[in-house]
Amino acid sequence: MKRPAVAPSRRLVTALDVGSSKVSALIAEPGEDGSLKILGTGQRQSQGVRRGFIADMEKTEGAIREAVEQAERIAATNIEDVYVGFSAGGLVSTVASVELQIGGRRVQKEDIDQLLGIGRESIASDGRMILHAMPALYTLDGLEGVKKPLGLHADRLAVDIHVIAAEPSPVRNLDLCVRSAHLGVEAIVASPVAAGKACLSEEERELGVALVELGAGVTNVSVFAGGMLVGLKSLAMGGIDITDDIASAFGTRRVEAERMKCFYGSAMTSPRDNHDMIELSPIAGSEEGTEAARITRAQLIAVIRQRLEHLTGEIAQALKDLGFAGPFGRQVVLTGGGSELKGIADYAQGVLGRAVRIGRPSLRGLPEAHSGPAFATLVGLAQFAASNELDLRSTVSSAPSAPRSSGGNLVQRLVTALRSGF
Repeated sequence: MKRPAVAPSRRLVTALDVGSSKVSALIAEPGEDGSLKILGTGQRQSQGVRRGFIADMEKTEGAIREAVEQAERIAATNIEDVYVGFSAGGLVSTVASVELQIGGRRVQKEDIDQLLGIGRESIASDGRMILHAMPALYTLDGLEGVKKPLGLHADRLAVDIHVIAAEPSPVRNLDLCVRSAHLGVEAIVASPVAAGKACLSEEERELGVALVELGAGVTNVSVFAGGMLVGLKSLAMGGIDITDDIASAFGTRRVEAERMKCFYGSAMTSPRDNHDMIELSPIAGSEEGTEAARITRAQLIAVIRQRLEHLTGEIAQALKDLGFAGPFGRQVVLTGGGSELKGIADYAQGVLGRAVRIGRPSLRGLPEAHSGPAFATLVGLAQFAASNELDLRSTVSSAPSAPRSSGGNLVQRLVTALRSGF
């Protein structure tokens, strides 16, 4: 039986983050000034999601329903539609460039609408599912990096449209799972878009920053410049790989390995690590009277660092592929549950050779349990829902993906524009 809708006179937004380790929900009420009032949150363990993909429909549907119902009880209201985060691998980022001749007169709103209409038509179907089609930067007679062309004189007006797309089957499975839990899907949002809203400042997005979401099963590397997300890459690895390495190395259960990682694990070493002992719980029960096995903290950290070395190497290569280099590529923000590992920011800073900080969601009234980096995507989904950003996706039919024309390396083009003072 479908739950009743909330009263139409009260606008609420609901975020739903379906991850590999947890399913979380957040209900908020947007204020007149754009702020969000948190009404309720909910969380359940995720058992049906692998690497961001739905692997067990029934278990995932149950976790979604329970997380949303918990948030509804706390908020004392019922909700109908949700904004859902998509964090599975396979996200792709492309750029469509379109141009309009306006003959030297002042740019009018009709010109911008016509240009965006041309851009909308330039997005061709190649079997992928569009999640976002966002106008990135305008160009006036070759002058790049113009944000507000309205009222300026120009012969040629151009725009780059940033398209984020994914393979259709994982998106449809996620959509079906949410709808099976008797919820409507308002939009499916790429997690880098949401996380960027939650834990990056406007100035960081302007100057240029890389956002690395260390999820349980997927790591998303995205680059922002000129105030916009301009490139992304997904890596099929995350915090769960560290947990599995610990479980395998010391012959313990995954739940125990996760506990060891959270309580005793670190990305950095110290002289005390060889003296601090950790008691192990074996997979099979030990015989009565047998002394429990123990390891040093140094042994645990060695296993963690071995996986981190591989992961940060892949992140460094992804940043290079995205053009995040030189003076422009100086700032990296880590977020997601994997960034809660002790000392990981210092470790990443040493390996990547860039300034690194941990990104936490900044939202007043957020419960302490949901204020860590593991909930950046959830909070960002609510902020995305409350904002009315221009997105051509809603008017693109048949969910295609790749643009017919490429705008080249948008990151480098933005760097050039920013250095020119625009």
